[in-house]
Amino acid sequence: MSRTYSPSPLNTKRRQTRAVEIGPVGVGGDNPIRVQSMLTSDTRDTDSCVSEAMGLVEAGCEIVRVTAQTRKIAENLEHILSGIREKGTDVPVVADIHFKPDAAMEAVKWVEKVRVNPGNYADKKKFAVLEYTDEEYAEELQRIDEAFSPLVKEAKERGVAMRIGTNHGSLSDRIMNRFGDTPLGMVESALEFARIARSHDYHDFVFSMKASNPKVMIEAYRLLVAHLRELGDDWNYPIHLGVTEAGDGEDGRIKSAIGIGSLLADGIGDTIRVSLTEDAVYEIPVARALVDIIRENRAIEAEGMPDLTWDDVPWNPFEYERRPSEKLAVGDIDLGGDETIRVFTSRAKWDALAHKIDKLGDFKPEVVVEDSGVIAIDPRDDSAFESLNASKEAKLITVADGLDLPVISAFRLLATKADPKHPILLKDTLHPSTDPDKDFLPTLLTASMNIGSLICDGIGDAILIQGEQAPGQSLRLAYNILQAGGARIFKTDYVACPSCGRTLFNLQTTTQRIREATGHLKGVRIAVMGCIVNGPGEMADADFGYVGGAPGKINLYVGKEAVKFNIPEDEAVDRLIDLIKEHDRWIDAPKEVAEIAD
Repeated sequence: MSRTYSPSPLNTKRRQTRAVEIGPVGVGGDNPIRVQSMLTSDTRDTDSCVSEAMGLVEAGCEIVRVTAQTRKIAENLEHILSGIREKGTDVPVVADIHFKPDAAMEAVKWVEKVRVNPGNYADKKKFAVLEYTDEEYAEELQRIDEAFSPLVKEAKERGVAMRIGTNHGSLSDRIMNRFGDTPLGMVESALEFARIARSHDYHDFVFSMKASNPKVMIEAYRLLVAHLRELGDDWNYPIHLGVTEAGDGEDGRIKSAIGIGSLLADGIGDTIRVSLTEDAVYEIPVARALVDIIRENRAIEAEGMPDLTWDDVPWNPFEYERRPSEKLAVGDIDLGGDETIRVFTSRAKWDALAHKIDKLGDFKPEVVVEDSGVIAIDPRDDSAFESLNASKEAKLITVADGLDLPVISAFRLLATKADPKHPILLKDTLHPSTDPDKDFLPTLLTASMNIGSLICDGIGDAILIQGEQAPGQSLRLAYNILQAGGARIFKTDYVACPSCGRTLFNLQTTTQRIREATGHLKGVRIAVMGCIVNGPGEMADADFGYVGGAPGKINLYVGKEAVKFNIPEDEAVDRLIDLIKEHDRWIDAPKEVAEIAD
C-alpha cells in the first residue's frame, strides 16, 4: 500500500471528491464542509424529535440524524419528517441503522439519507474465533450482498443517499478474524459494502471510519483515502468525520479536535459531527468553530515551502511510532528518547503559579521555555539545518515564532529536515496571544488540532501552549491534550458516547456521577455506553465498562467481557466501584489537590 493519502505531507488543500446530494444539501465536491448532529430524543416521540431538530437547525446544524432501531420505530420517521417540514425547514434527515435491515428498508421510504454500519447490518457480533477458508469467506460476502442489495436498489430508485459508516467498536467477526481489530479491518469492512453498492451502479454514498481512539481514527481514515486513491479516480467519494465516543466538557472537545481537526488539516473530510455526551445543540458551535479554523488555515499562503513527498518523511502515517531522539537534560528534567512528553511554560506563567506549584502533583509545569536553551528555526532555512545537524550533541529545537506557516506543516518539515537525535518542542501557535479576553474555544480547538495531530504522527518530545494567556488554563489544556492523544496519562480516561434515541439511561448525569466517583484513578480507562451498538467493541480498549442493557438496567464489563448483568441503575455506580476494587485498580482519592484552573 502506497503511503500516499494526500499529495504531500505539507498539503493543506481539501481532497477533491464527487458531490453527493442529501436532499437539498450537497456534500463533497465544491460544497462547504457540512456540520451535522444527532437527535437524542426517542424516535417514537414525534413532538420531541421535531422540537430538537428545530433547535439544531437554529444553531447552524445542516444535516440531522435520528436512530431507527426497528422497522416499527422507523415508521414514525414519516411523522417526524412531516413535522419538520411543517416548521418551514428542508434540513435533510438521516436514519441511523444498526442490526435491522428491515428498519433500513422502512426508513428509506421517508428520509434523505440512510446510515448503515457494515459491522452489524447483517451480522451480530459474537466475538467468535473462526478460521475462514477463501470459499467460506466468499460465501459470507454473498450473504452480505443478499442482505444489503435490496437497500441499495431502493435507495437508488428513490434518490436517497447513504453513509457506509464503519465503527471501530463494531467490526464483524468475519472482519475481525481475517483483518483483526485494525484500521485495515475498518477500511475493508466499508469497502465490502461499497463494492456491492457500485455493482448496482449506485454512487450516492459517503464513507466514515469512526473510533473513540484518535490515533486509530486518524490512521483508518488515512488508510481509507490511500485505498480509494489506488482504486481509481472514480472512487472519489466524500468523507464524514467523527470521533465515536469523545465524551463531554473540555475532554470531549479536545479529543474531537485531535481526531476531526487533524484530518481536516490534511485535506480529508466533507462533513463532520462532534459527538459530545451533552445536549446535541452544544455540538454545533464546536463543529462550526473547527470548520472556521480550517478555513483560516487554508487561507495562509506560505511562501518557500519545499515540494516534500511521502518518501521524504521519516514516519509512517498509517502506524504510530514515536520519532526517535536522544535524551537530553534541561535543568533537572530529562526529555527526548523514551522520556514522557514534557510540559513547558513561559517565565511569566511559571511565576504566576509559583505559590502552588508544589501542590499541583502530576499537573505542574516542568520547564520554563526561556531557560531551556531551545533553538528556534525557520524550517525553510536550509542553512540553519547545516549547522544544527553537524552538531555531535542533541539540541532541543522548535519552530520560530512569528512565521506565517501552518503549524502542522511547519513542524512536519522541521521533523523531516532535522537529524533524528534532536528532540522537538511543539507549539500550538506560532503567534503567542496577547489578548487576555480571547475566546477560549478556538484556542482549545486550535491547540488540540495542531499539537494532537503531530503527537499522533509520533512527532514531539515537549509541548508549549502559547495561544492562551491564563497560566492555569494553558497548563490544563496542555495536559488534557496529552491525555486525549494517549501520550501521557495523568488522570482517569473516559470513553463516553453521546446520547441518542437508543440510549437506555441519562448519559450526562450518569457520566458525571462516574467521574465524581472515579476521577482520581490515574491510568484507569472507563467506558460509559448508552447501549450495546458500540459498547463491547469500544470497550476492548477500556479496563471497565458501564453499558445500558435494558431500560433501568446496567451491565458491567471488564474489557470486552460482560461480568455483571441487569444491575438496577441506582446501584450501578457503586457496583462499578466494587468491580474496580475486585481487580485491584482502586485507590482512595487524595485529600488535597490544587486546582490547575485559574
